[in-house]
Formats: sequence, structure tokens, C-alpha cells
Amino acid sequence: MSKTSSAASRQKLVRLVLTALLTALIIVMAFTPLGYLKSGAIEITFIPVPIVIGAVLLGPAGGAFLGAVFGITSFIQCFGMSTFGVALFSVSPLRTAIVCIVPRILMGWLTALIFKAVASKDKTSFVQYLVASISGPILNTVLFTSTLLLLFSDAPIILQLKETFGATNVFAFAAAFVGINGLIEAATCAVLGTALCKALSVAMKKMKI
Repeated sequence: MSKTSSAASRQKLVRLVLTALLTALIIVMAFTPLGYLKSGAIEITFIPVPIVIGAVLLGPAGGAFLGAVFGITSFIQCFGMSTFGVALFSVSPLRTAIVCIVPRILMGWLTALIFKAVASKDKTSFVQYLVASISGPILNTVLFTSTLLLLFSDAPIILQLKETFGATNVFAFAAAFVGINGLIEAATCAVLGTALCKALSVAMKKMKI
């Protein structure tokens, strides 16, 4: 076996192992207190962290796959594990599946594209990782909220949340909802995502992967 084919095989193996590890981490976080901070219908998630790592290290396809894993675990929680999810599921299982899965796939895919775009213009690794780490949770919140309001604007749980936030219209509600979730998720992911992405990237470069 030539050195080129050996290196390609090793790279493929490492990518598969990393994908498997990040998938396992997402599943563990999804079904333990590690992944969510819940208060009634409000749910803040830290799962974008492993998805950002995957998007940075594995590219758009890897980010989209890990986003799909996140979305599927989110949908599974609608079967009794999530107050908010159960409320949506009772209105429409199909629309709930779309809200849970599609935005997360787009989040992983777009985060990888944003990372590549920044990397092509700014060679400072810290900036690349920071932008990707902030983009992931913001995209997650914005895409999820947009899809939610598009498909469930008149659902009882949404009307209740509008009243709770004192939102007079859909835009005011979206701003309040995104503000609470997005800031906490973005801050957490900015710290953890940037540090982990940089450390793993350095390790992979040393291994010539």
C-alpha cells in the first residue's frame, strides 16, 4: 500500500471515528441533563457545541449529519420528555418533526459553510473557530424559531408563550424568544466550541489528518 493511500485510509478512519464519537455525545447530551436547561416550555440547549465541532472538522456533510442526529433526538423528546415538544406534537406530529429536524440539518450545514468562508478570508484560527462557534447556536435558534412560527403560529402553546413574554405580535415574540435562548447558547458555544475546535484541529494537524 502506498503512503498516499495509507494516509487517505487513516484520514477516512479518523473521520468515521470522530463522527461516531460526536454522534454518541449528542445522544448522551440529548437524554441527560447535560444537553438541556429546561424551565417549563422554555428549553435552552448546549447540543450545538458538538455539531459546531463536527461542522468545522468534518465539513458541510458532517455538520448536516450531526444536525440531523440532533433533530431526531429532539423529535424523540416530543414523546413525553419535553413539555414544549409534547404540546407541539399534540397539534401536528408531522409539523413537529419538520420543526425539530429540518432547522438542525440546515444549522450544521450552514455553520460549516460559514467556517469555510471565514477561513478563506481570515487565516487566524481563533477568529475562524469563534465565528463558527457563535454561528451554530444563533442559526439553531433563529432557524428553529422561524420554522416554529411558520408552522405553529396559532398553536395554544405559542399563544401562551406570547402572553408570557408580553409580545403583541409575532416579531416581538420571536425577538424575545431568540434573545433568551440565543444569548445563553451563543455564549456557551463561543467558549467551549472555540477551545475544543482549536485543540482538535491542532491535534489532527499533528497527526497529519
